Amino acid sequence: MTALPHFTAHNGFALPALGLGTYALNGDAGADAVASAIGAGYRLIDSAFNYENEGSVGRGVRASDVDASELIVTTKLPGRHHPRAKARTSIEESRSRLGVDAIDLHLIHWPNPHQDEYVQAWEALVEAQQRGVVRQIGVSNFLPEHLERIERETGVRPVVNQIEVHPYFPQEEQLAYHRENGILTEAWSPLGRAKQLIEEQVIGEVAAAHDISPAQTVLAWHIARETVAIPKASSLEHQVSNLAAAEIVLTTAEVEAITALGRADGRLFDADPASHEES
Repeated sequence: MTALPHFTAHNGFALPALGLGTYALNGDAGADAVASAIGAGYRLIDSAFNYENEGSVGRGVRASDVDASELIVTTKLPGRHHPRAKARTSIEESRSRLGVDAIDLHLIHWPNPHQDEYVQAWEALVEAQQRGVVRQIGVSNFLPEHLERIERETGVRPVVNQIEVHPYFPQEEQLAYHRENGILTEAWSPLGRAKQLIEEQVIGEVAAAHDISPAQTVLAWHIARETVAIPKASSLEHQVSNLAAAEIVLTTAEVEAITALGRADGRLFDADPASHEES
């Protein structure tokens, strides 16, 4: 089993360098995939209220042979539940769906700045943590101004910000901000446009130099930048292959060459956190 490095937040909370993304892993197949991944060595499982799979994730966790205390199961609060009272109920509903007394890590999915209720959502998460029904709290898709506002108004800094990061959208400035403030970066869609990425010459050259796959090359790039990658993988073969990327050490020049693939239009879809509104 691959030993994963861990990255540590400002409060001492640590995450393994690789986790399992579960978007579109639903029903019995989703539960089986989660149980399989845990058996392969994953200890970080990512889900969300809006993925409509918290129940399957919870079943997969319970079906595994690993004690829940060794896992970090994550979920996310949707935009329509930002008002404080709705947020509290949403947190309770996520706990019920996951089948846990306390959620390991709960994030706000998007800031929804035009709606402008994300501070209320953050206050609800802070209160849930104080009540002991959520262990760690963070956010997703927040820009520095959103992060600064919630800390200014509540005195509580997130431990995690899950954002879009991949070679076409490397987010160097945002990652630097996170490092300066002890906020862990999780990368959603860490392989970006996978089919297009594997055809990039630099990815192929680095993969050949280390005798690894293009996907493993990109995941090793994330780890070298101290970004927690959460690729989705339903089959045991892909789960094991992704985990093996933790054993690959890229050179500084290789990391820089992959980062140079970044593009001004690198986002996967039109979802700028400064304007995007999630339902």
